[in-house]
Amino acid sequence: MLDLKFVRENPELVKQNIRNKFQEGKLPLVDEVIALDEENRRVKKEADDLRADRNRISKQIGALMGQGKKEEAEEAKKQVTAASEHLAELEEKERDLDARIKKIMMTIPNIIDSSVPIGKDDSENVEVCRYGEPAVPDFEIPYHTEIMERFHGIDLDSARKVAGNGFYYLTGDIARLHSAVISYARDFMIDRGFTYCVPPFMIRSDVVTGVMSFAEMDAMMYKIEGEDLYLIGTSEHSMIGKFIDTILPEEELPKAMTSYSPCFRKEKGAHGIEERGVYRIHQFEKQEMIVVCRPEESPMWFDKLWQNTVDLFRSLDIPVRTLECCSGDLADLKVKSVDVEAWSPRQKKYFEVGSCSNLGDAQARRLRIRVNGADGKKYFAHTLNNTVVAPPRMLIAFLENNLQADGSVRIPEALRPYMGQKEELR
Repeated sequence: MLDLKFVRENPELVKQNIRNKFQEGKLPLVDEVIALDEENRRVKKEADDLRADRNRISKQIGALMGQGKKEEAEEAKKQVTAASEHLAELEEKERDLDARIKKIMMTIPNIIDSSVPIGKDDSENVEVCRYGEPAVPDFEIPYHTEIMERFHGIDLDSARKVAGNGFYYLTGDIARLHSAVISYARDFMIDRGFTYCVPPFMIRSDVVTGVMSFAEMDAMMYKIEGEDLYLIGTSEHSMIGKFIDTILPEEELPKAMTSYSPCFRKEKGAHGIEERGVYRIHQFEKQEMIVVCRPEESPMWFDKLWQNTVDLFRSLDIPVRTLECCSGDLADLKVKSVDVEAWSPRQKKYFEVGSCSNLGDAQARRLRIRVNGADGKKYFAHTLNNTVVAPPRMLIAFLENNLQADGSVRIPEALRPYMGQKEELR
């Protein structure tokens, strides 16, 4: 969420940012919120002046009574009563205007970084760099669920009976591999100085609207019926929410944390064959990383975060590339975002396995996460997040890139301590 003062002082910049995100339908909101803000400030001033007058007259009543001027005192009481009634009307109007302004401000997109390429959707994202040599073996690589089934490692039919489409049972070595990847990712991030955390897997609505846009919430979140609780779609939600309504001493920053959680997502809409199996599902587990830092440090942390994901995948011999997300592919709260994509030798192309985002002070402003500066002045922190690893998609990349001609799966050296020192799966 932007600073209202910034919108008031830079309306054309805000409008151009909306155009850059190809959301022209939101352009009228800028003038609307500025007009509402002007009216709101007028109402607040009138209310403040009325309070001052009421207090002044109230003080006079006692003096008039002491002087025996009962008629003047009664007249003053009438003025106080009338002022109180009008003040109640003004306060109700203030609340209504505040709510209308907040609703609009929650809809106007954040200002994107000047380095973000302008484009309508993810088809216009820009490749930044490749890491590792993408290779296609001279033997056929089956679909990922077929590889898992060869190891008796997945049961989609039973899961469909128990929970419906979008769920799975993992068993045997494949289930162990899933847990090994999570454990390895946890230790990988701890070794890089991040504090490990297991957060709540449900959050309240004020945290939900603090960490994402209304559109994202509707598309992603599962609501707990009869409760003010939502299942998290990623642990970023509860990890950033951890700092709601806090004032952090500047010397304690940055807060760099890595978290494990299950994730729950609606995943609305129809998906193609390549997004079936375990690619796009309603429940999965993930290792995440978040940072809360000073504004001037967020660009540096942004580069560190996506590099962590690249380094982890490369340590497992999986080629990856980074993509700079274009303006139209950025969620409204994001300032800048880079996707990490892993190589699929079966498809002979890359596919997304993680996304790194700098949200500036948008989440902090919504959640009221402030920093007490060395000079005593308070300011909003910057927040960032990135996927360390999400095993469903990691498993696809891992199995395809480590599959051998005889059907076995090689286990890279870094993962062997988590797999009982096995060098391969057969």
